[in-house]
Amino acid sequence: MTKNKRSEETDVSPSLADPAALYRLDHSDPSSELIDRAGLEDEDLQQIARLMEALRALREAEERLSEASLKYMRLSSVDMRALHFLIVAGNTDVLPTPGAIAAHLGISSASTTKLLDRLERGGHISRERHPEDRRALVIRITPDTHEAAKRTVGQQQANRFNAAARLAPHERDVVERFLRDMTAEIDVSGIAWAEAAEHDTAEGAASE
Repeated sequence: MTKNKRSEETDVSPSLADPAALYRLDHSDPSSELIDRAGLEDEDLQQIARLMEALRALREAEERLSEASLKYMRLSSVDMRALHFLIVAGNTDVLPTPGAIAAHLGISSASTTKLLDRLERGGHISRERHPEDRRALVIRITPDTHEAAKRTVGQQQANRFNAAARLAPHERDVVERFLRDMTAEIDVSGIAWAEAAEHDTAEGAASE
């Protein structure tokens, strides 16, 4: 084995083969430039690291579920969001129009028309005349697609309820407070670099 080959193989520490290692503070912020550890004991830091690792594992499980459902249904993530909207609309006796779907997905009328055309060709939706406004359309998810979505991704997503149900009431309060607090901490609303990136993306889309 050459020296260069040996050097390449040792560039990555074996400890980094474990995804959890990427979230350890001594690896990601060794000089405390990002996180103030004042007042925290080693035991606190270890416990927080385990919590961050649990969140990472949850995100990965959600990503695997999403990828599996998209492959099974042979649809895009936007398609699946549209179908989920239609399922909820049907469960709540709401008559979903193309405009409502566009508003929910945050896309243009033209993009919505292309989306609905694609879903209709695939046998996933049907278009009907609105019962109160004959100029408008109501979009329905087809029974076969509804059943397929329900028994796959729908059932897996519903299983999260089981984990919440196993918690005691006071534990749910703690988990809810933690999740809402963390959401607020990482929210990019009003953050200059995030808004600049969003502006650049919108300008790029408009120029296409």
